[in-house]
Amino acid sequence: MYEHTPHRPESAHTVACIGAGVIGGGWVAHFLARGYRVVAWDPAADAESKLRQLVDTAWPALTELGLAANAGRDRLRIAPTLEQAVAEADFVQESAPERLDLKIDLLAQIDAATPAEVVIGSSTSGYSMSEMQIKAQHPERLVVGHPFNPPYLVPLVEVVGGAASERWAVDWAAEFYRAAGKSVLTLDRELPGFIGNRIQEAAWREALHMVANGEATVAQIDQAMTDGPGLRWAFFGPCLTFHLAGGTGGMAHMLDHFGPALQAPWTRMEAPHLTQQLRDAMVTGTDDVVAGREVTQLIAQRDRRMIAVLRALEEVDRAETAETAEGGHRHSALPEGATGTEESDVTP
Repeated sequence: MYEHTPHRPESAHTVACIGAGVIGGGWVAHFLARGYRVVAWDPAADAESKLRQLVDTAWPALTELGLAANAGRDRLRIAPTLEQAVAEADFVQESAPERLDLKIDLLAQIDAATPAEVVIGSSTSGYSMSEMQIKAQHPERLVVGHPFNPPYLVPLVEVVGGAASERWAVDWAAEFYRAAGKSVLTLDRELPGFIGNRIQEAAWREALHMVANGEATVAQIDQAMTDGPGLRWAFFGPCLTFHLAGGTGGMAHMLDHFGPALQAPWTRMEAPHLTQQLRDAMVTGTDDVVAGREVTQLIAQRDRRMIAVLRALEEVDRAETAETAEGGHRHSALPEGATGTEESDVTP
């Protein structure tokens, strides 16, 4: 039984960010913009200069989104040691390179140095917490907090504990991330790659197959996504999208009518057998998401949101065309010289 009582998530003021590459630096920028004090540590000799440049580069976008009343880049401190970084932390976000041996040892080191009541989150993009917490003295407070790049713009964070994690730590982390402005998805169980990565990885692998077989070009694949399903997925996920494909019959009609297409060679992935149990689970789950809205209401909502996305993209395209004509440069979320590959989370 855990002997220490953590403070309430909404009362957290100081976040320690261990690892300051692309993902860790993105977390730093996000927490600063939300008004937290941030103490960062990274063993690289040039970590501070790269981190501050990343935060400076991200700040205009964060300012446009809206900063918390007490937000400021001056609330960032770089600690000379890991121990000093976590000494006064109310929460710790680890974002070290994606190597299991490194994660195991680093999380054990963080656990040993962090105040006993503080929850520790890992930005891992694929490892389970059960794999990573094996050397920690207090593994019950370790959880996964998996972001998407860049963490200061993409709202989703997936939260899940490991075999030795206690439920209170998972719940605390989820509430903390919500208080910090994130969209939190708490997983019911550990899953390699989590949910978001598995969905996008399926599309990515199919894209690689098509290029390898000469069936499509990179440009065609990207256009097919950005001008097709990608627009809808910005506000309706694939399940709700297919629900609308079923018309007034919704998901039930779509599955009953198009179920045989699951056996068609539309992808290299093997489709699950559409059992009555799977069909009913999809229908029930979609009904929960729909929450009583009529198909006509959903269509109107979809159309409004798609028009908003299309207009926003047109506005950005016009601005970028004007910048190009003036000899300007397109905004980049990475500091000069950053490759985006030196960081823990390989999520695009």
